[in-house]
Amino acid sequence: MKYFRLLIGIGVLGLGACHRNLPTASTPATPATPKPVTPIPTTSPPSINTTTPLASPNPLIPNVTPLPAPAIIVPPLPARVGDYQVIDELKQPQFMAQSRDILKAGSLPNTKVKFNAIDLLVVLKSTRKYFRNTLDSDPDLQREGILGTQGVKVTDILKTLDFMVLTIQQDLKAKRPIRLQDPKFLNSNFRTIQWTAFNPTATDEKRVRMTKYAVFTHRGSRTPTKEFNAGLYALKSGTDIDGIRLKYTKQDVLKNIYEPEGQEFGTVEPLAYLDREGLESALMQGTVLIKFPDGKSAFFNVDRNNNIPYIKGLAPTEQKRYWYFKPVTAIKGFGQTIETKISLKPGVTFAGDVLNIGLGRIVVTENSLDGKPQLRMGIIADTGGAFLPNLHQLDFLAGVFDNKDDFAAYTRKLPEYTKAYILVKR
Repeated sequence: MKYFRLLIGIGVLGLGACHRNLPTASTPATPATPKPVTPIPTTSPPSINTTTPLASPNPLIPNVTPLPAPAIIVPPLPARVGDYQVIDELKQPQFMAQSRDILKAGSLPNTKVKFNAIDLLVVLKSTRKYFRNTLDSDPDLQREGILGTQGVKVTDILKTLDFMVLTIQQDLKAKRPIRLQDPKFLNSNFRTIQWTAFNPTATDEKRVRMTKYAVFTHRGSRTPTKEFNAGLYALKSGTDIDGIRLKYTKQDVLKNIYEPEGQEFGTVEPLAYLDREGLESALMQGTVLIKFPDGKSAFFNVDRNNNIPYIKGLAPTEQKRYWYFKPVTAIKGFGQTIETKISLKPGVTFAGDVLNIGLGRIVVTENSLDGKPQLRMGIIADTGGAFLPNLHQLDFLAGVFDNKDDFAAYTRKLPEYTKAYILVKR
């Protein structure tokens, strides 16, 4: 966008020119023949009354009231307009963002990048597989997001994933140092785009906020009990899945509409039952590990929801969004269906804004420890209602924890804000 600035120099110059044309006093010359001279009054000349009409010397011209001197009006500069339209979960426009204030060319410091190569390889391969299998059917994958303003195409993201998978595989096979941990290798082979956080409600913080999430272990039951009465349900194939899932809120489900006494009994499949705290944790984190009374345990992951958006600032218990689950063998992230969801690993996975930042974007975070930079690499392979839209935050998958105290003790060592870079293959 171009910006126009009003120049008022001409007005100032005009005022100066008026002052230069004012008459100056002079001493009269002595006449050849002296004549009596009437003294010049020393009093100031009368001021002009701008509100009283002046008498016109020509009777055909009416008396005229002089106009006041025009004021110099400086209109305000136009509001800064962004070049990228930020959308929400329902693909509705929310606000404009100025990409040059958010993304710019950068360079990684000369410090080894930390990550577990095998875990990162799992998530890279799973993300690449999701792109390959669903690129034509999932419009979210076709979005370039704000990186598109920097000339980054979806094909560049695929090239980045392919190159990283191949590089790690080669290094593991050759049993040599992982080249993706070498900042010189990264700076040579990737565009390093520094990401400055943009939050329209808190514009002072330029670092990316790094929250943390986890999979929690909860006690539960396969049948409802007095203690465990909040159900996890799976949608049944062969039924009107959309007709069921889009019809009810979380509060409706908690009224036992899917239990024998409810009006929708038999339309979904009960998987497990938790207490209310366990249910809210499962809905918030997306994956839960349930320990059953017989000593067995199982992972359950969100499958599809009722299309009710997550409302920021509203208490979790008041949210109307409800997720239907399916049993899984690993932590799962983004995906259209449970069968295609991306497999996640803690320590190398971020949840983020997959519509405006983008799925599969490689992120390197930088923090300082004892004055030395510390770098960590991960991939955006998950999302959530709190991230749509969100250009200022990432959610770090910390691990699987038995309780919130263990989780808090672990994440207390991690930074709350971070400098962030996005890597794109050259």
